[in-house]
Amino acid sequence: MSSKTIFTSLAATSVGTLLMFGGIGVATASTDPSVADVQAIMTLAQAAPIELTHVHGLAYSTDGKQLLIPSHHGIAAYSNGQWTKMAGPEHDYMGFATTRGAFYSSGHPATGSKLINPFGLIKSTDAGKTWRQLGLEGESDFHTLATSYETDAVYVLNYGPNTRMPQAGLYMTQTDGLAWTRAAANGLRAKINSLAVHPRDVNVVAVGAADGLYLSRDAGNHFEPLVQSAQVLAQWFDLDGEHLWVSSYANVPVLSRMDLKDGGVIEKIELPALDEDAVAFIAQNPTRHEELAIATFKRSVYISQDRGATWLQIAKGGTTLDK
Repeated sequence: MSSKTIFTSLAATSVGTLLMFGGIGVATASTDPSVADVQAIMTLAQAAPIELTHVHGLAYSTDGKQLLIPSHHGIAAYSNGQWTKMAGPEHDYMGFATTRGAFYSSGHPATGSKLINPFGLIKSTDAGKTWRQLGLEGESDFHTLATSYETDAVYVLNYGPNTRMPQAGLYMTQTDGLAWTRAAANGLRAKINSLAVHPRDVNVVAVGAADGLYLSRDAGNHFEPLVQSAQVLAQWFDLDGEHLWVSSYANVPVLSRMDLKDGGVIEKIELPALDEDAVAFIAQNPTRHEELAIATFKRSVYISQDRGATWLQIAKGGTTLDK
């Protein structure tokens, strides 16, 4: 099976899991549940693992204490060996990305929400408890979105015209969506899989594509190839601003760390065993740069405390694993 076939099928796969609680009596309309029943329900609910029905992004909290995974029903958080759900609405977050001061996302509102569907671009400055729509609500859902960690610049891949973007293409805003600039994107020829933006220089943007990795230093107007003959699935600018982490696939999954200043020297990072799978998202802890997290297309998640020398699995096939 070719790499393109594998990842076309993986990207199209969406698995929903229902947690079934058995063995608990349900009160009739005329009978209140007993204290024992309530306690049993609460105990089972607390013991039930959080299921990652989808993985729509990967990021660390600003203080580095939580690893965040947006999914179809809110944001899951891993901290101190335990999984919890973040406070806030259980929206279907798409294109989720963070900066030092905010969360940005797109997607669809949770049941009962008063936010307009689709979101357009939304922003939270209180760790996802509340969200503000920044425009294009009811018009656009950005699945491919990236932020510059220190600047709040946002890049999106837009697939059709809307009231602020006259045509499809790669766009950037530095005004929280009030004004957008379309990039010429010269040099890109294949399907774009992923975006990443330099943590401090808003003009430096990387694109992962079906035919390789491309880098622009002029806000996406011109791109030069950095990696060819491999499908690039995800990339992340190291917060040191001098390296780029790259997930690629050419018969086998590969994770690399590329030096952007020293002639593009590439360091191969040993991955855990992945069965017809590959890295879909990469994140780095902003307070401990040696700590790295990856999430795969099949919804497995791993953390490394030593820049990829060793890995701890914290989710397998969407099922979260507490220590």
